[in-house]
Amino acid sequence: MVIVTEWNEFRALDFRRLKAVMKEPVLVDLRNIYRPDEVAKHGFVYASVGRPFL
Repeated sequence: MVIVTEWNEFRALDFRRLKAVMKEPVLVDLRNIYRPDEVAKHGFVYASVGRPFL
């Protein structure tokens, strides 16, 4: 999944539910709305702009 907006609807995703419906739990955050450690603890591969790849 790629996040390209800062809308509030995308700031509070249910990561457990999202991971259950994704073939591969990969999140690319182009707006840096999530903390890398928060996303990684839910088992996602996380990439964002200007941060190390997790």
